[in-house]
This record gives sequence, C-alpha cells and structure tokens, in this order.
Amino acid sequence: MMKTSKLILIGLICMIATISAAAQSRSESRNEKKAQTERAVKEAIDSQTYKIDVNRMQPMRGGSRTLTTNYSLKVSNDSVYSYLPYFGVAYNIPYGGGKGLVFSEPITEYKTKELKKGRMQIDFKTRSEGDNYEYSLTIYPNGSTTIHVQASNRQSISYTGEMDIEK
Repeated sequence: MMKTSKLILIGLICMIATISAAAQSRSESRNEKKAQTERAVKEAIDSQTYKIDVNRMQPMRGGSRTLTTNYSLKVSNDSVYSYLPYFGVAYNIPYGGGKGLVFSEPITEYKTKELKKGRMQIDFKTRSEGDNYEYSLTIYPNGSTTIHVQASNRQSISYTGEMDIEK
C-alpha cells in the first residue's frame, strides 16, 4: 500500500514538472515573438518604409465604422501612398466629391518622436491636387497604429490599423 502511494506521488510530481516546463516554454516563445515584433516595428520606422493596414475609421461626426475593403497608408522614404476613405464635412472640394484620401505624393516635414511605453509618434505633411494634409501617427510596439489626418478643406478624421511587418 505504501509503495503504491509513493509511486502515485512520484508520478504526480513528474506530471507537474512536465506541465510547468511546457508552460515556461510557451511563455518564452511568446516573449521572443513579442520582442521580434517590436524589433520589426522599430526597424520599419527607422527605415521610413512601412505600410499600415487600416481596419477602422472614426469621423469627427457619427460613429466609428469598421472597414471591409483593404485600405492602407504606405510610407516609403520621402513619399506617402494614401488609400483611405473619407466621411465627414468637406468645406471646399472639387466637383463630384473628390477622391477621398487617395493619392501618392511627396512628404514634407517628416518628424519622429519617442513617447512613453515604447510608442512612437510620426508627424508629416503632404499636399495633393486638392488639399493640404497633416498626418499624425501613433505606433505602438506591437504594430497597432492610430492615424489622425487634418486637412485644410475637410474635417479631421482618424483611423486605426496594424503595421504590416510580414516580410
């Protein structure tokens, strides 16, 4: 009877040790993946070459909307490729409503600033044929991003999305 109890106790100890080792391994794997993502985000920001896949927009008036089309904002060195929808009040736009925030133009006044908790703020200006824009991006270490766009001839609008760090 005593031998059986010892065997059961030894079996339980071995099982607990195995489960603990597996949990620690998963935790280390998660931490390594998180560190790898943070490095990729930082490298993309430092190289000024990145793409943000946008999945939600928040106009100044009305509720936020989930976007089902593949909208994005791409920065490549000294240019911005903006493919974003626009909903809101426009004060002065071309006949027919314009193209939303869909354009490819050079960037002026590109600035990066490190914020608390590993966040980065990127501000830049650009001009399309119909408007002047100020973009302000807040990029979190995990790649999630908030984009705020202030235009001269429209109400401001915000977007959220994820940095595309798959290479």
